[in-house]
Amino acid sequence: MAFGMFQRILIANRGEIALRIIRACRELGIESVAVFSEADRGAFYLTQADQAFCVGPAPSGESYLKIDRIVSAAEVGNVQAIHPGYGFLSENAHFAEICRECGIEFIGPPVDAMAKLGDKVAARQIAMDAKVPVVPGSEGLITSEEEAIRVAKEIGYPVLIKATAGGGGKGIRAAHNEMNLRTELKAAAAEAEKAFKNAGVYIEKFVQNPRHVEVQILADQHGNVVHLWERDCTMQRKHQKLIEESPAPNLPQSVREEICKAAARLIKTAGYYNAGTVEFLVDKDNHFYFIEVNARIQVEHPVTEQVTGIDLIKEQIRIAAGEKLTIKQRSIPCNGCSMEVRINAEDPDNNFRGTPGLIEKLRIPGGHGVRFDSHVHQGYRISPHYDSMIGKLIVHKPTREEAIACLKRCLREFELEGPGVKTTIPLIAKILEHSTFINGDGDTGFVERTF
Repeated sequence: MAFGMFQRILIANRGEIALRIIRACRELGIESVAVFSEADRGAFYLTQADQAFCVGPAPSGESYLKIDRIVSAAEVGNVQAIHPGYGFLSENAHFAEICRECGIEFIGPPVDAMAKLGDKVAARQIAMDAKVPVVPGSEGLITSEEEAIRVAKEIGYPVLIKATAGGGGKGIRAAHNEMNLRTELKAAAAEAEKAFKNAGVYIEKFVQNPRHVEVQILADQHGNVVHLWERDCTMQRKHQKLIEESPAPNLPQSVREEICKAAARLIKTAGYYNAGTVEFLVDKDNHFYFIEVNARIQVEHPVTEQVTGIDLIKEQIRIAAGEKLTIKQRSIPCNGCSMEVRINAEDPDNNFRGTPGLIEKLRIPGGHGVRFDSHVHQGYRISPHYDSMIGKLIVHKPTREEAIACLKRCLREFELEGPGVKTTIPLIAKILEHSTFINGDGDTGFVERTF
Protein backbone atom coordinates (compact mmCIF):
# COMPACT_ATOMS: atom_id res chain seq x y z
CA MET A 1 0.00 0.00 0.00
CA ALA A 2 1.61 3.23 -1.19
CA PHE A 3 0.01 5.61 1.27
CA GLY A 4 -2.70 5.07 3.86
CA MET A 5 -5.63 3.29 2.26
CA PHE A 6 -4.95 4.59 -1.25
CA GLN A 7 -2.80 2.96 -3.90
CA ARG A 8 -4.49 4.66 -6.83
CA ILE A 9 -6.61 7.83 -7.22
CA LEU A 10 -8.76 8.98 -10.14
CA ILE A 11 -8.87 12.70 -10.91
CA ALA A 12 -12.35 13.69 -12.07
CA ASN A 13 -11.20 16.90 -13.71
CA ARG A 14 -9.00 18.35 -16.42
CA GLY A 15 -6.29 20.90 -17.16
CA GLU A 16 -4.33 22.77 -14.52
CA ILE A 17 -5.97 21.24 -11.44
CA ALA A 18 -5.70 17.70 -12.85
CA LEU A 19 -1.96 18.18 -13.35
CA ARG A 20 -1.65 19.67 -9.85
CA ILE A 21 -3.27 16.57 -8.31
CA ILE A 22 -1.27 14.16 -10.49
CA ARG A 23 1.95 15.77 -9.21
CA ALA A 24 0.86 15.52 -5.58
CA CYS A 25 -0.03 11.83 -6.06
CA ARG A 26 3.33 11.12 -7.65
CA GLU A 27 5.18 12.70 -4.70
CA LEU A 28 3.13 10.61 -2.26
CA GLY A 29 3.84 7.41 -4.17
CA ILE A 30 0.22 7.05 -5.26
CA GLU A 31 -0.70 6.06 -8.83
CA SER A 32 -3.04 8.42 -10.67
CA VAL A 33 -5.77 7.79 -13.22
CA ALA A 34 -6.89 10.67 -15.46
CA VAL A 35 -10.09 11.06 -17.45
CA PHE A 36 -10.44 13.17 -20.56
CA SER A 37 -12.91 14.26 -23.21
CA GLU A 38 -12.26 14.05 -26.94
CA ALA A 39 -11.35 17.76 -26.85
CA ASP A 40 -8.50 17.04 -24.42
CA ARG A 41 -7.20 13.91 -26.14
CA GLY A 42 -3.42 14.15 -26.54
CA ALA A 43 -2.96 16.81 -23.84
CA PHE A 44 0.49 16.68 -22.24
CA TYR A 45 -0.75 16.43 -18.66
CA LEU A 46 -2.47 13.13 -19.46
CA THR A 47 0.94 11.58 -20.12
CA GLN A 48 1.91 12.31 -16.51
CA ALA A 49 -0.86 10.09 -15.15
CA ASP A 50 -0.32 6.34 -14.85
CA GLN A 51 -3.48 5.65 -16.84
CA ALA A 52 -6.07 7.73 -18.72
CA PHE A 53 -9.60 6.99 -19.95
CA CYS A 54 -11.76 8.89 -22.42
CA VAL A 55 -15.19 9.62 -20.92
CA GLY A 56 -16.95 11.26 -23.85
CA PRO A 57 -17.12 14.07 -26.40
CA ALA A 58 -16.08 17.68 -25.85
CA PRO A 59 -19.20 19.14 -24.15
CA SER A 60 -18.71 18.79 -20.38
CA GLY A 61 -22.31 17.62 -20.00
CA GLU A 62 -21.39 14.58 -22.07
CA SER A 63 -18.01 13.88 -20.46
CA TYR A 64 -16.68 15.53 -17.27
CA LEU A 65 -20.18 15.84 -15.78
CA LYS A 66 -21.24 12.29 -16.63
CA ILE A 67 -21.24 10.59 -13.23
CA ASP A 68 -21.79 7.08 -14.61
CA ARG A 69 -18.80 7.36 -16.96
CA ILE A 70 -16.53 8.80 -14.26
CA VAL A 71 -17.46 6.00 -11.83
CA SER A 72 -17.04 3.36 -14.57
CA ALA A 73 -13.54 4.70 -15.29
CA ALA A 74 -12.77 4.53 -11.57
CA GLU A 75 -13.92 0.92 -11.39
CA VAL A 76 -11.97 -0.10 -14.50
CA GLY A 77 -8.93 1.75 -13.17
CA ASN A 78 -9.28 -0.05 -9.83
CA VAL A 79 -8.94 3.13 -7.79
CA GLN A 80 -9.68 3.55 -4.09
CA ALA A 81 -10.52 7.26 -4.23
CA ILE A 82 -11.64 10.08 -6.54
CA HIS A 83 -10.37 13.65 -6.32
CA PRO A 84 -12.85 16.05 -7.99
CA GLY A 85 -10.61 19.15 -8.12
CA TYR A 86 -12.70 22.32 -8.48
CA GLY A 87 -15.68 23.00 -10.76
CA PHE A 88 -17.50 20.18 -12.60
CA LEU A 89 -18.61 17.61 -9.95
CA SER A 90 -16.54 18.92 -7.04
CA GLU A 91 -19.53 20.19 -5.02
CA ASN A 92 -22.07 17.64 -6.23
CA ALA A 93 -23.32 15.82 -3.13
CA HIS A 94 -25.05 13.18 -5.27
CA PHE A 95 -21.73 12.35 -6.96
CA ALA A 96 -19.97 12.09 -3.59
CA GLU A 97 -22.72 9.78 -2.34
CA ILE A 98 -22.51 7.52 -5.40
CA CYS A 99 -18.72 7.29 -5.10
CA ARG A 100 -18.95 6.13 -1.51
CA GLU A 101 -21.83 3.74 -2.24
CA CYS A 102 -19.53 2.15 -4.85
CA GLY A 103 -16.79 1.72 -2.23
CA ILE A 104 -14.70 4.57 -3.64
CA GLU A 105 -13.69 7.35 -1.26
CA PHE A 106 -14.60 10.87 -2.37
CA ILE A 107 -11.77 13.27 -1.52
CA GLY A 108 -13.97 15.94 -0.06
CA PRO A 109 -16.47 16.55 2.74
CA PRO A 110 -19.19 14.19 3.99
CA VAL A 111 -22.34 14.16 1.87
CA ASP A 112 -24.59 15.66 4.54
CA ALA A 113 -22.30 18.60 5.24
CA MET A 114 -21.77 19.22 1.52
CA ALA A 115 -25.51 19.19 0.82
CA LYS A 116 -26.31 21.57 3.67
CA LEU A 117 -23.52 23.99 2.90
CA GLY A 118 -24.28 23.82 -0.82
CA ASP A 119 -27.72 25.24 -0.07
CA LYS A 120 -27.06 28.86 0.83
CA VAL A 121 -30.19 29.18 2.98
CA ALA A 122 -29.22 26.13 5.02
CA ALA A 123 -25.64 27.40 5.22
CA ARG A 124 -26.87 30.73 6.64
CA GLN A 125 -28.66 28.83 9.40
CA ILE A 126 -25.53 26.83 10.24
CA ALA A 127 -23.58 30.09 10.44
CA MET A 128 -26.14 31.56 12.80
CA ASP A 129 -26.03 28.40 14.93
CA ALA A 130 -22.24 28.84 15.10
CA LYS A 131 -22.69 32.50 16.12
CA VAL A 132 -21.06 33.69 12.92
CA PRO A 133 -22.43 37.03 11.60
CA VAL A 134 -24.56 36.80 8.45
CA VAL A 135 -25.81 39.51 6.12
CA PRO A 136 -29.36 40.57 7.15
CA GLY A 137 -31.93 38.97 4.86
CA SER A 138 -34.84 36.57 4.44
CA GLU A 139 -35.11 33.67 6.87
CA GLY A 140 -35.52 31.20 4.03
CA LEU A 141 -36.42 30.97 0.37
CA ILE A 142 -38.63 33.69 -1.10
CA THR A 143 -41.96 32.19 -2.13
CA SER A 144 -43.74 35.24 -3.56
CA GLU A 145 -43.26 38.80 -4.79
CA GLU A 146 -45.17 40.09 -1.78
CA GLU A 147 -42.78 38.35 0.61
CA ALA A 148 -39.78 39.71 -1.29
CA ILE A 149 -41.17 43.26 -1.08
CA ARG A 150 -41.84 42.91 2.66
CA VAL A 151 -38.32 41.60 3.38
CA ALA A 152 -36.72 44.33 1.27
CA LYS A 153 -38.64 47.02 3.14
CA GLU A 154 -37.56 45.56 6.49
CA ILE A 155 -33.83 45.42 5.70
CA GLY A 156 -33.78 48.43 3.37
CA TYR A 157 -32.73 48.87 -0.25
CA PRO A 158 -30.55 48.06 -2.10
CA VAL A 159 -30.89 44.28 -1.76
CA LEU A 160 -29.36 41.26 -3.48
CA ILE A 161 -31.47 38.41 -4.84
CA LYS A 162 -29.35 35.24 -4.70
CA ALA A 163 -29.84 31.69 -5.94
CA THR A 164 -29.75 29.20 -3.08
CA ALA A 165 -27.86 26.73 -5.31
CA GLY A 166 -25.75 29.45 -6.89
CA GLY A 167 -22.11 29.69 -7.79
CA GLY A 168 -19.82 31.46 -10.23
CA GLY A 169 -21.82 34.67 -9.99
CA LYS A 170 -24.94 33.14 -11.58
CA GLY A 171 -28.39 33.80 -10.14
CA ILE A 172 -27.37 37.02 -8.38
CA ARG A 173 -29.25 40.27 -9.07
CA ALA A 174 -29.32 43.65 -7.32
CA ALA A 175 -32.52 45.60 -6.75
CA HIS A 176 -32.63 49.26 -5.75
CA ASN A 177 -36.39 49.79 -5.48
CA GLU A 178 -39.69 47.87 -5.54
CA MET A 179 -40.19 48.00 -9.31
CA ASN A 180 -36.60 46.86 -9.84
CA LEU A 181 -37.12 44.08 -7.30
CA ARG A 182 -40.14 42.63 -9.12
CA THR A 183 -38.21 42.46 -12.40
CA GLU A 184 -34.95 41.12 -11.00
CA LEU A 185 -36.68 38.51 -8.80
CA LYS A 186 -38.04 36.79 -11.92
CA ALA A 187 -34.74 37.17 -13.77
CA ALA A 188 -32.69 35.68 -10.91
CA ALA A 189 -35.06 32.72 -10.52
CA ALA A 190 -35.01 32.02 -14.26
CA GLU A 191 -31.22 32.21 -14.38
CA ALA A 192 -30.93 29.91 -11.36
CA GLU A 193 -33.31 27.38 -12.90
CA LYS A 194 -31.33 27.36 -16.14
CA ALA A 195 -27.90 27.12 -14.45
CA PHE A 196 -28.64 24.87 -11.46
CA LYS A 197 -32.07 23.30 -12.14
CA ASN A 198 -33.15 25.01 -8.91
CA ALA A 199 -35.10 28.28 -9.07
CA GLY A 200 -34.99 28.90 -5.31
CA VAL A 201 -33.80 32.38 -4.32
CA TYR A 202 -33.43 34.36 -1.11
CA ILE A 203 -32.78 38.02 -0.33
CA GLU A 204 -29.87 39.69 1.46
CA LYS A 205 -29.02 43.26 2.28
CA PHE A 206 -26.67 44.65 -0.38
CA VAL A 207 -23.51 45.47 1.56
CA GLN A 208 -22.19 48.65 -0.06
CA ASN A 209 -18.62 48.62 -1.40
CA PRO A 210 -17.47 45.52 0.51
CA ARG A 211 -14.22 43.63 0.40
CA HIS A 212 -14.25 39.88 -0.26
CA VAL A 213 -12.21 37.97 2.32
CA GLU A 214 -12.17 34.18 2.59
CA VAL A 215 -10.62 31.77 5.08
CA GLN A 216 -8.98 28.46 4.13
CA ILE A 217 -9.71 25.62 6.52
CA LEU A 218 -8.66 22.00 6.96
CA ALA A 219 -10.64 19.55 9.08
CA ASP A 220 -10.07 15.84 9.64
CA GLN A 221 -12.49 13.01 10.35
CA HIS A 222 -11.58 13.07 14.04
CA GLY A 223 -13.02 16.48 14.88
CA ASN A 224 -9.84 18.54 14.46
CA VAL A 225 -10.22 21.85 12.61
CA VAL A 226 -7.58 24.47 11.74
CA HIS A 227 -7.64 27.63 9.67
CA LEU A 228 -4.80 28.58 7.34
CA TRP A 229 -5.42 32.31 7.54
CA GLU A 230 -7.25 34.46 5.05
CA ARG A 231 -7.12 35.46 1.39
CA ASP A 232 -8.38 38.73 -0.06
CA CYS A 233 -10.28 38.22 -3.34
CA THR A 234 -11.70 41.73 -3.69
CA MET A 235 -10.32 42.31 -7.20
CA GLN A 236 -13.06 40.75 -9.33
CA ARG A 237 -15.53 41.44 -12.10
CA LYS A 238 -19.06 40.05 -12.17
CA HIS A 239 -18.16 37.90 -9.15
CA GLN A 240 -15.23 36.30 -11.02
CA LYS A 241 -11.93 36.75 -9.19
CA LEU A 242 -8.96 38.34 -10.96
CA ILE A 243 -6.35 38.79 -8.20
CA GLU A 244 -6.06 36.99 -4.86
CA GLU A 245 -3.63 37.65 -2.06
CA SER A 246 -2.71 36.68 1.48
CA PRO A 247 -2.69 38.25 3.98
CA ALA A 248 -5.59 40.63 3.34
CA PRO A 249 -4.28 44.22 3.20
CA ASN A 250 -5.46 46.79 5.75
CA LEU A 251 -7.36 44.25 7.84
CA PRO A 252 -6.87 44.95 11.57
CA GLN A 253 -5.22 42.04 13.38
CA SER A 254 -8.12 41.69 15.82
CA VAL A 255 -10.60 41.37 12.92
CA ARG A 256 -8.28 38.97 11.12
CA GLU A 257 -8.11 36.66 14.12
CA GLU A 258 -11.85 36.81 14.72
CA ILE A 259 -12.83 36.11 11.10
CA CYS A 260 -10.50 33.08 11.01
CA LYS A 261 -11.88 31.73 14.31
CA ALA A 262 -15.43 32.26 13.03
CA ALA A 263 -14.66 30.20 9.91
CA ALA A 264 -13.26 27.31 11.94
CA ARG A 265 -16.26 27.46 14.29
CA LEU A 266 -18.72 27.27 11.39
CA ILE A 267 -16.93 24.30 9.83
CA LYS A 268 -16.95 22.41 13.12
CA THR A 269 -20.66 23.16 13.63
CA ALA A 270 -21.42 21.80 10.14
CA GLY A 271 -19.68 18.47 10.84
CA TYR A 272 -17.42 19.15 7.88
CA TYR A 273 -14.07 17.56 7.06
CA ASN A 274 -11.42 17.88 4.30
CA ALA A 275 -10.41 21.23 2.76
CA GLY A 276 -12.88 24.08 2.38
CA THR A 277 -13.15 27.84 2.17
CA VAL A 278 -15.47 30.06 4.18
CA GLU A 279 -16.24 33.32 2.36
CA PHE A 280 -17.11 36.67 3.94
CA LEU A 281 -17.93 40.24 2.99
CA VAL A 282 -16.15 42.92 5.01
CA ASP A 283 -17.69 46.40 5.10
CA LYS A 284 -15.95 49.78 5.38
CA ASP A 285 -16.08 49.55 9.19
CA ASN A 286 -14.43 46.10 9.14
CA HIS A 287 -17.62 44.29 10.17
CA PHE A 288 -17.65 40.89 8.49
CA TYR A 289 -20.58 38.77 7.27
CA PHE A 290 -20.65 35.12 6.20
CA ILE A 291 -21.80 34.54 2.61
CA GLU A 292 -21.00 30.93 1.67
CA VAL A 293 -18.76 27.87 1.97
CA ASN A 294 -16.89 26.43 -1.01
CA ALA A 295 -16.80 22.73 -0.17
CA ARG A 296 -13.74 21.93 -2.30
CA ILE A 297 -10.21 23.05 -3.10
CA GLN A 298 -10.25 26.51 -4.71
CA VAL A 299 -8.49 27.94 -7.74
CA GLU A 300 -6.53 30.32 -5.48
CA HIS A 301 -5.26 27.68 -3.02
CA PRO A 302 -1.59 28.26 -4.04
CA VAL A 303 -1.69 31.67 -2.31
CA THR A 304 -2.28 29.92 1.02
CA GLU A 305 0.31 27.25 0.23
CA GLN A 306 2.96 29.92 -0.35
CA VAL A 307 2.46 31.79 2.95
CA THR A 308 1.96 28.68 5.11
CA GLY A 309 4.26 26.16 3.42
CA ILE A 310 1.46 23.56 3.53
CA ASP A 311 0.57 21.42 0.48
CA LEU A 312 -3.23 21.51 0.52
CA ILE A 313 -3.74 18.75 -2.06
CA LYS A 314 -1.61 16.33 -0.07
CA GLU A 315 -3.49 17.26 3.10
CA GLN A 316 -6.79 16.56 1.31
CA ILE A 317 -5.58 13.08 0.40
CA ARG A 318 -4.31 12.36 3.92
CA ILE A 319 -7.60 13.49 5.48
CA ALA A 320 -9.63 11.36 3.05
CA ALA A 321 -7.43 8.40 3.97
CA GLY A 322 -8.58 8.83 7.57
CA GLU A 323 -5.40 10.32 8.98
CA LYS A 324 -5.47 12.86 11.79
CA LEU A 325 -4.22 16.35 11.13
CA THR A 326 -0.66 16.71 12.34
CA ILE A 327 -0.79 20.49 11.91
CA LYS A 328 -1.44 22.48 15.07
CA GLN A 329 -3.13 25.87 14.86
CA ARG A 330 -0.43 27.65 16.84
CA SER A 331 2.28 26.40 14.45
CA ILE A 332 0.66 27.54 11.18
CA PRO A 333 2.60 30.57 9.92
CA CYS A 334 1.61 33.31 7.51
CA ASN A 335 4.98 34.33 6.11
CA GLY A 336 5.35 37.31 3.82
CA CYS A 337 2.82 38.10 1.10
CA SER A 338 1.62 35.92 -1.76
CA MET A 339 -0.42 37.08 -4.75
CA GLU A 340 -2.04 35.16 -7.59
CA VAL A 341 -3.35 36.49 -10.89
CA ARG A 342 -5.51 34.42 -13.18
CA ILE A 343 -4.46 34.63 -16.83
CA ASN A 344 -7.45 33.88 -19.04
CA ALA A 345 -7.85 33.59 -22.79
CA GLU A 346 -10.28 36.51 -22.90
CA ASP A 347 -10.40 39.92 -24.55
CA PRO A 348 -10.94 42.59 -21.84
CA ASP A 349 -11.60 45.20 -24.54
CA ASN A 350 -14.43 43.17 -26.03
CA ASN A 351 -16.58 42.38 -22.98
CA PHE A 352 -14.21 39.58 -21.98
CA ARG A 353 -15.12 37.47 -24.98
CA GLY A 354 -13.32 34.13 -24.94
CA THR A 355 -10.41 33.84 -27.37
CA PRO A 356 -9.62 30.14 -27.83
CA GLY A 357 -6.93 29.12 -30.29
CA LEU A 358 -3.47 27.70 -30.86
CA ILE A 359 -0.60 28.87 -28.66
CA GLU A 360 2.26 29.35 -31.12
CA LYS A 361 4.64 31.07 -28.73
CA LEU A 362 4.82 30.81 -24.94
CA ARG A 363 7.45 32.23 -22.62
CA ILE A 364 6.76 31.83 -18.91
CA PRO A 365 8.35 34.20 -16.37
CA GLY A 366 10.55 32.92 -13.57
CA GLY A 367 12.84 34.04 -10.80
CA HIS A 368 12.90 33.86 -7.03
CA GLY A 369 9.47 33.46 -5.48
CA VAL A 370 7.65 32.86 -8.80
CA ARG A 371 5.29 29.94 -9.48
CA PHE A 372 3.14 29.26 -12.56
CA ASP A 373 0.42 26.62 -12.27
CA SER A 374 -0.79 25.65 -15.73
CA HIS A 375 -1.25 22.75 -18.13
CA VAL A 376 -0.67 24.70 -21.36
CA HIS A 377 2.47 24.67 -23.48
CA GLN A 378 3.66 25.88 -26.85
CA GLY A 379 1.57 24.07 -29.42
CA TYR A 380 -1.38 23.66 -27.05
CA ARG A 381 -4.82 24.57 -28.43
CA ILE A 382 -7.04 26.45 -25.97
CA SER A 383 -10.45 24.81 -26.14
CA PRO A 384 -13.67 26.81 -26.58
CA HIS A 385 -15.54 24.17 -24.59
CA TYR A 386 -14.23 24.89 -21.10
CA ASP A 387 -13.16 27.62 -18.71
CA SER A 388 -10.85 30.12 -20.38
CA MET A 389 -8.12 30.03 -17.72
CA ILE A 390 -4.65 29.55 -19.21
CA GLY A 391 -2.87 29.47 -15.89
CA LYS A 392 -2.22 31.07 -12.52
CA LEU A 393 0.81 33.25 -11.91
CA ILE A 394 1.73 33.22 -8.22
CA VAL A 395 4.45 35.21 -6.46
CA HIS A 396 5.66 35.09 -2.86
CA LYS A 397 7.73 37.87 -1.33
CA PRO A 398 8.53 39.22 2.16
CA THR A 399 6.27 42.27 1.72
CA ARG A 400 3.20 43.27 -0.29
CA GLU A 401 5.17 46.01 -2.08
CA GLU A 402 7.75 43.47 -3.23
CA ALA A 403 5.02 41.05 -4.32
CA ILE A 404 3.38 43.73 -6.49
CA ALA A 405 6.74 44.69 -8.01
CA CYS A 406 7.49 41.03 -8.76
CA LEU A 407 4.09 40.49 -10.41
CA LYS A 408 4.54 43.56 -12.59
CA ARG A 409 7.96 42.34 -13.69
CA CYS A 410 6.58 38.85 -14.42
CA LEU A 411 3.71 40.19 -16.52
CA ARG A 412 6.19 42.17 -18.63
CA GLU A 413 8.19 38.96 -19.19
CA PHE A 414 5.15 36.84 -20.00
CA GLU A 415 4.75 36.14 -23.72
CA LEU A 416 1.85 34.24 -25.22
CA GLU A 417 1.02 34.50 -28.92
CA GLY A 418 -1.36 32.72 -31.26
CA PRO A 419 -3.89 33.57 -33.98
CA GLY A 420 -6.74 35.48 -32.34
CA VAL A 421 -5.62 34.64 -28.79
CA LYS A 422 -5.84 37.55 -26.37
CA THR A 423 -5.37 37.45 -22.60
CA THR A 424 -6.31 39.36 -19.47
CA ILE A 425 -2.66 40.31 -18.85
CA PRO A 426 -3.09 43.97 -19.99
CA LEU A 427 -6.00 44.48 -17.58
CA ILE A 428 -4.16 42.85 -14.67
CA ALA A 429 -1.15 45.09 -15.37
CA LYS A 430 -3.39 48.19 -15.21
CA ILE A 431 -4.90 47.11 -11.90
CA LEU A 432 -1.44 46.56 -10.39
CA GLU A 433 -0.48 50.13 -11.35
CA HIS A 434 -3.58 51.75 -9.84
CA SER A 435 -3.16 53.62 -6.55
CA THR A 436 -6.37 52.15 -5.10
CA PHE A 437 -5.01 48.62 -5.48
CA ILE A 438 -1.51 49.59 -4.38
CA ASN A 439 -2.95 51.11 -1.19
CA GLY A 440 -5.19 48.08 -0.55
CA ASP A 441 -8.30 50.28 -0.59
CA GLY A 442 -10.39 48.52 -3.25
CA ASP A 443 -13.85 46.99 -3.03
CA THR A 444 -15.60 44.34 -5.12
CA GLY A 445 -16.97 46.94 -7.57
CA PHE A 446 -13.62 48.67 -8.11
CA VAL A 447 -12.60 46.90 -11.34
CA GLU A 448 -15.93 47.42 -13.10
CA ARG A 449 -16.17 51.07 -12.04
CA THR A 450 -12.58 51.89 -12.96
CA PHE A 451 -11.83 49.80 -16.04
